[in-house]
Amino acid sequence: MNTQVRILIVDDELIVREALCNYLKEDGYGAVAVEGGEEALRKVEGEDWNILFVDLKMPGMDGLEVLSRVKEIKPDLPVIIITAYATIDSAVQAMKNGAYDYIVKPFDPEAIALVVEKVVEHQNLVRENILLRERLEEEYKFEEIIGKSKLMQEVFELVKNVAESDASVLITGESGTGKELIARAIHANSSRRYNPFITASCGAMPEGLLESELFGHERGAFTGALYTKKGRFELADGGTLFLDEIGEISPKTQVDLLRVLDEKSFRRVGGIELISVDVRIVSATNKDLKKAIQRGIFREDLFYRLNVVSIHLPPLRERREDIPLLTDHFLNKFRAETNKMIERISPKALELIMEYDWPGNVRELENAVERAVVVGKKKEIIPEDLPFFKQGVPERTESKSLREREKHHIFQVLEENGWNISKTAEDLEIDRVTLYNKIKKYNLEKSKTNSKSKADG
Repeated sequence: MNTQVRILIVDDELIVREALCNYLKEDGYGAVAVEGGEEALRKVEGEDWNILFVDLKMPGMDGLEVLSRVKEIKPDLPVIIITAYATIDSAVQAMKNGAYDYIVKPFDPEAIALVVEKVVEHQNLVRENILLRERLEEEYKFEEIIGKSKLMQEVFELVKNVAESDASVLITGESGTGKELIARAIHANSSRRYNPFITASCGAMPEGLLESELFGHERGAFTGALYTKKGRFELADGGTLFLDEIGEISPKTQVDLLRVLDEKSFRRVGGIELISVDVRIVSATNKDLKKAIQRGIFREDLFYRLNVVSIHLPPLRERREDIPLLTDHFLNKFRAETNKMIERISPKALELIMEYDWPGNVRELENAVERAVVVGKKKEIIPEDLPFFKQGVPERTESKSLREREKHHIFQVLEENGWNISKTAEDLEIDRVTLYNKIKKYNLEKSKTNSKSKADG
């Protein structure tokens, strides 16, 4: 029986309403008939329906107006137009305005059965796809992190294993790979989960300000210190402190941090009182700290205190099997936020997404899908909604040409560092002037989706 499929019929002629109602009920559908557009709209607003049959010619509110109003209230509700032979042109216009199909009077019961079956089959398929996506996402979702690849499943397993300990964890990986999400997952699965999770972005603040942010300050400790302020260590007492971009901290702050890790106590800036805290440290960096140690800009003893357990997040280009799952997840997220009826990503657009190297990783993919949803005008995302594949972005190349490989590599490092010239030159182990010359030589341009803020996410 199909009584769960509810069908509303709108027609001003009693004989038409009764005939259509009887046809549908004989096939086991839950059919209800009303004689006018106003009553139909009240029912559409207040109840759930699977299909709507609407007569084209009615006194007062005609079928085209009912169709227009229904599409405003419930855009996904299929509307089938009832028409006479003389008004088929109007029925075709209704199809252009969003009607699903039309049937012609006098009715052929088999034609009615076929069109209803077609709608129900399509709705079941859409419902099954949504449930499948949700089930697939749930199966491969850990906290707010999604990944079915072997590399990500290994990361999830490692997070579970280290969460219950109090060991310091160093999370490494390129910008945009989700390092803060991993830190939050460690906290959420630990015995500290009901205590604070506090973040500090070490790369976003100058040395003096970072010291005050981490350890707090006393009133009058420096110009502008009008009141006593608790630092991130105090705020995180009993919980977890996430130190993002740890590779950016100055030598002095490295010494201060090492002392806190050793002694589990500190003094506020300008203070004399020794403050003890119980804090688990999780830190993250997109830098190679071992190279930084060799160059003498990062303390080896601090590195080993922070790196008791190491978790490396692979770049998106190394776990391409996760890309369709992530793309679907972001599509569902932004479709709900924007209330746009974009149902899917076209095969060609997904092919382009799969082929791209994603120098900005998951964050760049999220930005790209958000933009595609915002600018998209169809029911599916198409290649034209993904303009970053067209200009300013050197495509992945298998060329053996040294020139092409160098061009591609320099672009990738620039993107990873948010086009920070100093950082990129340092990573490439060349000077800034050489880097500027290479950018000019290869005519490199920043991709439109590269985030202006390079705080790790």
